[in-house]
Amino acid sequence: MEPLLNLAIIWLAVFAAVFAARKTKLTPVLYFLAIGSLLVNLGILPEQSHPFIRGFAEIGMILIMFALGFEESTSKFLQSVRRTWGIALFGALIPFLTAFAVAEYFWADTNLSLMFGLTMTATALSLTMVSLKSEHLEHTQAATGIMTSAVIDSISSLALVAILIPIATGAGPASLADVGWVLGKAVIFFGMVTVVGGWVLPHDRGALDRYLPWIKGKGIKNLLSLGEGEHATLTVLTFALLVGLLANEFGFHPAVGAYMAGLVLKEEYFHYLRHPEENYYQRTKDIIDNVAYSWIGPVFFVELGTKLVFDWDIFVGVIPQTLVLLLAIFVAQVASAALAARYTGAFPWNESMLIGFGMLGRAELAFVVMDIAYVQHRILNHEAFYTLMFTAFWLNVSVPVTIAWWKPYFEGRKRLFGPDPPGG
Repeated sequence: MEPLLNLAIIWLAVFAAVFAARKTKLTPVLYFLAIGSLLVNLGILPEQSHPFIRGFAEIGMILIMFALGFEESTSKFLQSVRRTWGIALFGALIPFLTAFAVAEYFWADTNLSLMFGLTMTATALSLTMVSLKSEHLEHTQAATGIMTSAVIDSISSLALVAILIPIATGAGPASLADVGWVLGKAVIFFGMVTVVGGWVLPHDRGALDRYLPWIKGKGIKNLLSLGEGEHATLTVLTFALLVGLLANEFGFHPAVGAYMAGLVLKEEYFHYLRHPEENYYQRTKDIIDNVAYSWIGPVFFVELGTKLVFDWDIFVGVIPQTLVLLLAIFVAQVASAALAARYTGAFPWNESMLIGFGMLGRAELAFVVMDIAYVQHRILNHEAFYTLMFTAFWLNVSVPVTIAWWKPYFEGRKRLFGPDPPGG
């Protein structure tokens, strides 16, 4: 019964977080993280979560990513890739070099410094997108730029893991074949998803139907229309899970696959011939959003907050290192992403700054790297581990705070310099 009790505590915490968010007009994500940390440090939640809770949180993250992809347009995503390459490149490279330099200054250990750089590379996409959604900014060009850049960074970070982990653990540098295989798997996976989205799911495949007449008129629409659309939610969630499992087989996080699954599902697939006036797409989307953002998804963020367990002696000892790393990464991440968005992606300054703030979060990959470096291989010492943990936590906290702060400037209701616009 213990895991069920923990789940009940987490859901009560979600209620408290939502209430606090409404009172303070901040995103609930901030309170999910803070309450998770508070509960574990008070001993209300265990430091080592039960496998049931960890699995529940994992499902929550997958659902959040699928819901975000389900809202996105495929063509808009592909167009954004061409526009956001600079954000992905400089938004990852500069924080990597910054974290490496800070670690070298304090610990002068190259292997440890490599892990610092790797931990600070990839953006916590789910945290950022939920924060943007809370401010009703999830459909902006800046949000799409963040989303695309974060996905690209996740792929490139996997390549860095393949290269740097063997070096840092003393196993020797990874061969070109190893690195090439990681990149090759990324190409194969996204190619497979593209094929599924372009030729398997559609009801009408154009010229392909003439060469393969036996598939003509068959597609995802046939499954979605079963039982007058009653099983549409089950169909799309099953599809998301299968693509997530496929991504996992290729070495990616299942959440990346779930996002891609949502991306290739189009609204037109939900237009059934029998009841064209019924908006099955919106009905399915409402169900998915409720599950992802109200009662399963928040468990992921509360669970993430429980990763920060305070050891007060170490906490006091790493305050200087944490402050230096936090300030350095904050400035480096915002500046590199914003400048890249402005000068390589031609985003206006209000969107460029939003992209910079949106790239601050550190979550999934960061904790995976910390687990490898601290738990499995002892590359990180206690002080370095807690420095990374505290820095990642406060970077995550800074995402909803900075996005909420920047929103009136983004919308033109306030100006940084000069008087505010009339009615701003």
